[in-house]
Amino acid sequence: MNETAGALLPVSVITGFLGSGKTTLLNRLLKHPGMARTAVVINEFGEIGIDHTLVEQADDDVVLMSSGCLCCTIKGDLVDTLRDLYVRRAKDEVPEFERVVIETTGLADPAPILHTLMADPMLAGRYRLDGVIATVDGVAGAGTMDAQYESVKQAAVADRIVLTKVDLASAVDLEALAGRLAALNPAASQHRAVLGEIDPALLFNCGLYDPDSKSHDVQRWLREEAYADAGAPQHAHDEHDHAHHHHDVNRHDERIRSFCVHIDEPLPWQQVATWLELLTTYRGEDLLRIKGLLNVEESETPVVVHGVQHMFHPPVQLPAWPSADRRSRLVFITRDLDRGVVESMLDALTARREAMEAAD
Repeated sequence: MNETAGALLPVSVITGFLGSGKTTLLNRLLKHPGMARTAVVINEFGEIGIDHTLVEQADDDVVLMSSGCLCCTIKGDLVDTLRDLYVRRAKDEVPEFERVVIETTGLADPAPILHTLMADPMLAGRYRLDGVIATVDGVAGAGTMDAQYESVKQAAVADRIVLTKVDLASAVDLEALAGRLAALNPAASQHRAVLGEIDPALLFNCGLYDPDSKSHDVQRWLREEAYADAGAPQHAHDEHDHAHHHHDVNRHDERIRSFCVHIDEPLPWQQVATWLELLTTYRGEDLLRIKGLLNVEESETPVVVHGVQHMFHPPVQLPAWPSADRRSRLVFITRDLDRGVVESMLDALTARREAMEAAD
């Protein structure tokens, strides 16, 4: 094996509601030469299977595609499937794949998959999350988001959003849907596909958690500048809310907030950890995703954190700051949880720490 010691295999999650074009997208991606050394994990309840005209040979668990890709279904749980794939790769029982793509079912909440990648020690030592890709139907997407909360959540936690069936949708409807998705998830890059055709380079290598990379692209991953109220006074978030009052109050994305919190001064790691622990303890179900770059007193270089609801990936210390900006910045994607609650909890912890230091 030519893999360097300690290298982690990137994992991308493709999610999207029923009929939004996930499998069509995946089938087209797997035909690209650059995807040849990919292992695909699909849920056995997927509504459409992988294009079996691409199959070269198979056994009970793993399908070898003519393109060189591997495909397997989740017959136990995700942990067992990924462990088995890695062991078989190490034993040269399957080709030496270089990335994993997990396709969820249309009704799936992607959070449990992200939890699994973060929480299992064996997986965390061998795989790293590269990013979440969500497909949204260019024709039916708006109606689906109105009716189905999971479709909103899928788009809200994504790093990349692919609008599908764009050849069938009107330009006006597409722009309205794109604007709605941008308001829901400002940092996610949006792409459009006809019959699933898209350059894989637009969807993969998002830059999350690659500790072996000397040019860890945190700026691209975090994209805090995408948030209209980033760095603005507290009232800016209220103004952001007011800008959406014309929306139907019954829409599921009215409950979701996206904002970036900046912290000017370095903080003790224990205070940051306590803050995040309290948030996840009391409001974990409503913390759809947290990702950020921290300036902590104990480290001269930044620490990257990434959480989904109650679960956090182990912090990653970067070798250097990506820019001259030394502020901590954390992006929150939440449900029924405003910026004010998040910031007031941190303020209370800061006041408590300062009072204890003054007493000493």
